[in-house]
Amino acid sequence: MIGSLVLFCLATFLFFLFLRNQRGKNFPPGPTALPIFGNLLEFNASYPIPDLQRLAKRYGNIYSLFLGAKRVVIINGLQAMKEALINKSADFSGRPQNLMLNDAIQRKGAVLSDYGPLWKEHRRFGLMTLRNFGLGKQSMEERILQELQHTVKILEESVAQEILNKGNTMDPQVLFHNAASNIICQVVFGAKYDYSDKFIKLFVRTFKENSKIINGPWAMLYDTIPLVRYLPLPFRKAFKNFKDVNTKAVELVAEHKETWVPGKPRDLLDCYLDALDKGGHGSSSFSEEQLASFAQDLHFAGTDTTANTLLTSFLHLITHPQIQERCQQEIDMVLQGKDKASFEDRHQMPYTQAVIHEMQRIANTVPLSVFHCTTKDTELMGYSIPKGTIVIPNMISVLSEDGQWKFPHEFNPENFLNDQGEFVKPEAFIPFSIGPRTCLGESLARMELFLVFVTLLRKFRFVWPKDAGQPDYTPVFGVTMNPKPYRLEVHLRKIPN
Repeated sequence: MIGSLVLFCLATFLFFLFLRNQRGKNFPPGPTALPIFGNLLEFNASYPIPDLQRLAKRYGNIYSLFLGAKRVVIINGLQAMKEALINKSADFSGRPQNLMLNDAIQRKGAVLSDYGPLWKEHRRFGLMTLRNFGLGKQSMEERILQELQHTVKILEESVAQEILNKGNTMDPQVLFHNAASNIICQVVFGAKYDYSDKFIKLFVRTFKENSKIINGPWAMLYDTIPLVRYLPLPFRKAFKNFKDVNTKAVELVAEHKETWVPGKPRDLLDCYLDALDKGGHGSSSFSEEQLASFAQDLHFAGTDTTANTLLTSFLHLITHPQIQERCQQEIDMVLQGKDKASFEDRHQMPYTQAVIHEMQRIANTVPLSVFHCTTKDTELMGYSIPKGTIVIPNMISVLSEDGQWKFPHEFNPENFLNDQGEFVKPEAFIPFSIGPRTCLGESLARMELFLVFVTLLRKFRFVWPKDAGQPDYTPVFGVTMNPKPYRLEVHLRKIPN
């Protein structure tokens, strides 16, 4: 009797869950959803991008999926992306609040906060503070170049080891993450760290691990089947990582308060403490707890995306030596007689600019952007999208869209050059997303990528090792994507006078 009752309750639960999974009137089309799992089994969880592209060919640029009972709309193509994220930005600028990531960070911070006063105030504060600390100005440029001196020193030591050991190679993964982390640390925390410091090791490790967990198969299972959330499965690692990083961030805020002088900010933490001291601009959303989370947002966004873009860039450079050499010729010509590069030099380097932008296009570092959510019932390209629907912008659908690029499916800097060899930036170049939720640190990232790229190519020649076999360009999927681990040879160049 009890067993029959359990079976009846289970069948009823599955039936109603199945009904919930069905699409409403005028909702975007998509594959049939299964009870409990929704469309989870449609994808290769370790790299779902090809599956998303396949479904777009079948159902069109706007289609729907179910993660368990959660309705999800996938946006593809520049036209649909612009309509949602620019023309109807207020309708599509929410953030879903019921995913594993939200639980892991305890719904704090600005990047994942829903569309409302907290997000608006923190974004306004972030943009103003970054601008005041020299974003796009020489002070920020000097910070980046200062950090690059340390990077150059490490690479010179690698060259010395190659000569000594007759063919030694190096892994650039940790090097780029450490450099990117230290640059954003100077802005946020007013300090830089030795690469062996426990602080930078903790943050870089957790960033890399959580990036893969958050968009990985275990997170999808967590979001799809609530019953598994309390089991000791691998997604618990992300919770521990966030807790460890948050504990350290809270400690840094407390330490900062001890030396903070009101009205004389040294970094972003001081600026925030000033805002708190003045009543948070009249807002209750400012708090020391939010500060710790906001600092983590900026540190993660400024580290993982830049580092992984550089990793992809140098993989293509060492496997396309003719492109690397042409960049070096242009860099040598423009910087002749100069000690160091300046961000302003980019205007005289059309080919190098084209290569850097093509690297970003190919890298597609944040493949699914950060998930959006509708803030009210709305429409998109003729379809009805209810309030609370998760919306995922498929960035590769724009960055490799036919008709938007000369060579959409191959690595080719000509995508950013006109017939006169001048640098041009197509409208479909949106690696930082578009609309109100565009990346807060876009200007810093653009400056950083250019200065790192030019400084290192001027000083060194990077080579694919002869015994390394064929390069594998298949990325490792996550919130941010990076290439599979590879090694490279580093050789000193003679800088022309």
